[in-house]
Amino acid sequence: MSRRILKHSFTLLNVDHVQLNTKWNYKNVISPYFRLYLIDEGTGYVYNEKETWLLEPGYMYIIPSFTLCNLKCPAYMSQYFIHFFEDSPDGISLFHNNRTIIKIKAADMDITNYKRLLQINPFRKINRSDNPKVYEKNIFYKEYEELNNMQSDSAFLETQGIILQLLSRFLSSKMFLHKDVSAIPSKVVNLIGFIQLNLNRRLTVTNLAEKVNLHPDYFSRLFLQLTGERPLSYIHSKRIERAQYLITISDMPLAQIAEETGFDNLPYFSKVFKKKTSLTPGQYKQQNYSVNML
Repeated sequence: MSRRILKHSFTLLNVDHVQLNTKWNYKNVISPYFRLYLIDEGTGYVYNEKETWLLEPGYMYIIPSFTLCNLKCPAYMSQYFIHFFEDSPDGISLFHNNRTIIKIKAADMDITNYKRLLQINPFRKINRSDNPKVYEKNIFYKEYEELNNMQSDSAFLETQGIILQLLSRFLSSKMFLHKDVSAIPSKVVNLIGFIQLNLNRRLTVTNLAEKVNLHPDYFSRLFLQLTGERPLSYIHSKRIERAQYLITISDMPLAQIAEETGFDNLPYFSKVFKKKTSLTPGQYKQQNYSVNML
């Protein structure tokens, strides 16, 4: 387990301490990166169709990448936050078995870690807008990547260490449903990387099972144990994540995006997209376009 975790690295995007008001009210937020919150004053909410999480002082929250949610501050809230990408060579997230929002009690060390991360990364504030649809652009991601490249080795390692410390708090939470994957053949684990690199190709359960010399039914059960999803559902999730990214950063027609992400036709792409995000591709694209015109 430890070897797998230590393969992960994190690309820091933003870290800041902000005071929010009623303008912090955004719906259908689906970010390609992780969000970490620590609330020190006031209250807010993160919610979706099924659950609502109260953002309250003295608690930390994690929102995994590509988790659909709504953000709301009814009056006033003071918040530390961190945004970061997760990089994994095998394509398996630390949170692959629990892609949901988690709330835990903050400790003194957590507050110290947020303050220290802000201290050693002083140019990571979001000065443009607190609207996710404004600052979630590829051009800004490239700016943050350049800042990461300019970090000293000591600052880079300390940044990685702090993010790992904060993530460890959630991984040890009772709400984190860890599943033992030690009995799963490594060739099945390695197949995750193959899927990530071949999303635009035809991928079937039968073909994937053949690659690892397993019966399709047995392979499907192992895959479910590994990822929390059946193979086809997992492939659809990763294809839609890629589609969301392409819609956000490019002007590609939806039909081309459907082809680039391995869907045979636009109607099927639209059906799967709405199932995974609660929005049609057109609605998602218009939502991003409308904000960009502000």
